[in-house]
Amino acid sequence: MDPLHGDLLARLERFYDAVPRDVARAEEHGALVLFVRDGAGWPFYARPRLDAAEPPSLADIQSVRERQRELGLPEAFEWVHENTPDLLAVARSAGLGVLEAPLMVLDPAALPDPATLTDVPLRMLDPDAPGFAADVAARRAVAAVGFSAAGTATGDAGPAERDAAVTELDVAALDEERTRIADGRRVSALAGTAGQGALASGMAMRVDDVAEIAGVATLPSARRRGLGAAVTATLAHALRDAGTDLIFLSAGSEEIARVYLRVGFRRIATACIAEPTALI
Repeated sequence: MDPLHGDLLARLERFYDAVPRDVARAEEHGALVLFVRDGAGWPFYARPRLDAAEPPSLADIQSVRERQRELGLPEAFEWVHENTPDLLAVARSAGLGVLEAPLMVLDPAALPDPATLTDVPLRMLDPDAPGFAADVAARRAVAAVGFSAAGTATGDAGPAERDAAVTELDVAALDEERTRIADGRRVSALAGTAGQGALASGMAMRVDDVAEIAGVATLPSARRRGLGAAVTATLAHALRDAGTDLIFLSAGSEEIARVYLRVGFRRIATACIAEPTALI
């Protein structure tokens, strides 16, 4: 492996390990570590331990799954194939289905101006704005509707379905969101119009000079208008302006990866996401 490529993958591995640690406890199961969130919020996953001398075994996976079932957590595992190549076969032998997602890194020189990608207004979420709570709820609702109809094809689901998916956030969730944006660990963006509201959304998590863009989603009725690419570019510009050196993401499919190619992302590896086969 090229030394520079290997160093980049090592930086990503440290990022993946660091992200959950401020809100979750780490439980070691052999060569795997399971992150268990303290309190409410999106559940985390298990992934290879940074300091493991051996690749994860079938027994390690079984131990984690038993613990996840005991805690009522999704039986979810994530890893970078190029960093832990033996885990793919082991996970499949354990009855897990594995999504092999293109892992892509931004070439800053190829990052376009978001305004060239769509004519729909874009904006960053501001934790001090009066409408911040509504913006966070809208971002989550757009993601819920968008990811329920995966892919890039247009569909019927639109603003009405988004509004039906809006849920009221508790004070703790909003405080966490405000704190993470204020200290630079998170950025969020919306694309939409005054008449239709939020049509696309996305966010990014940041640790030091590395950030992952995630949760980019567009309402099916608003697809094929460049919104996903524009939201991604908006987030990338904000991260670059904040001094982020390495920006990456995982595409859900080769089709979706082509959207990110337009924004300057290039594939460097494969992100593996494993769940019980019936859920894939």
